[in-house]
Amino acid sequence: MGDKTNLLVVGKGGREHALVWQLAKSPRAGTIFVAPGNAGTGDEGVNVPIEPHEFEKLTRFAKKENVGLTIIGPEDPLANGIADAFQKSGLTVFGPSREAAQIEASKVYSKRLMRHADVPTADFQVFDRPDHARTWIEAREFPLVVKADGLAAGKGVIVCGSKMEAIAAIDRIMVREEFGRAACRQVVVEQRLDGDELSVLALVSGRSIVMLPSAQDHKRLRDGNLGPNTGGMGAYSPAPLADAALLRRVEEEVFVPTIHALKRKRTPYRGVLYAGIMNTRRGPMVLEFNCRFGDPETQCILPRLKTDLVSLLEAVALDQLSEFAADGIDWDPRPAVTVVLASEGYPGKYAAGKVIEGIDEANKVSGVKVFHAGTVMDDSRVRTAGGRVLAVTATGDDIASARRTAYEAVAKIRFQGMVYRTDIAANL
Repeated sequence: MGDKTNLLVVGKGGREHALVWQLAKSPRAGTIFVAPGNAGTGDEGVNVPIEPHEFEKLTRFAKKENVGLTIIGPEDPLANGIADAFQKSGLTVFGPSREAAQIEASKVYSKRLMRHADVPTADFQVFDRPDHARTWIEAREFPLVVKADGLAAGKGVIVCGSKMEAIAAIDRIMVREEFGRAACRQVVVEQRLDGDELSVLALVSGRSIVMLPSAQDHKRLRDGNLGPNTGGMGAYSPAPLADAALLRRVEEEVFVPTIHALKRKRTPYRGVLYAGIMNTRRGPMVLEFNCRFGDPETQCILPRLKTDLVSLLEAVALDQLSEFAADGIDWDPRPAVTVVLASEGYPGKYAAGKVIEGIDEANKVSGVKVFHAGTVMDDSRVRTAGGRVLAVTATGDDIASARRTAYEAVAKIRFQGMVYRTDIAANL
């Protein structure tokens, strides 16, 4: 694991920019290719005009460019078997197999796996007909959450405050198919959990599990946790509520039985596993699993990593994690705060092509890194090209100072219709 190696990062969001930025710090990093990348990854790597779903083109490119390790960012290609395609081609890839990725790709699969493995999660029912779902909802007296079964870019979970809202959610998902026909064929309806939400990620390779620092995401669009669910409007790491005892409990009660259950199903997990946790009065309970690095959690976790990321991810891919991590992973103890800047209209329809100004000025603020997400380079100008446009991350001696620095940098960035929350990591 000592030689320089060419790398390929698949994806084009803020998570992928954070991965490229951290990989580039490694003395082992050769050329870092990004497919297809964004305006930020193009500054720190080489963007390649291949989309994540073009598996054959990607594997041919990886062979041609002598890529030693490919890292898959988004969930869609993982759910469709990109890791299997790379392995079949004799290429080393970081990311779970298609079957293992069903833990995120199907809420129904995930909930049934948790029930089978006795992992703490909310009581639930699965429906494939809207009339049956409506009848069941009418008989409930507790608050509910309605989830589309398939992938919906983080937007297919509807937290309901009343029966009317829950029935409306069934119509949105199963009748109007707002999140796509494939994602909306089934729904999970579950009891709403109350408590503090937490993102806990772990690197998994066979039986080896290495916990990463905790983070806390802000899913709702507007201040005060109001508005629709999004892919995430900001995050901070570590989460103060996640003390050593809680993280140990999450590892023992969530990650260990889940990984063992996957292994028993002959779908061993290799990659990063992300558990969305609600810390309730009964203890930590799983809201959902993701089969990849979180976004925007990655943007505030990776800046704290001191261990070589190339060697770490390679160890996972080669099933050598236990040996590599025997002496532990080195982290900067200082916290980080990330604020997401989005396009007006997100998570619904939004306009693209808006000129972005002030990124260089923001990056000059001490302790700040601006990660690109929905951006493109056009005529030597950075323009918007997505719902979530930028993620501004700052480190500091404590969360309050990191937060102040992040918002100082945010104030230097401008584009028409820029939307962001002003309460990320507030009141901690």
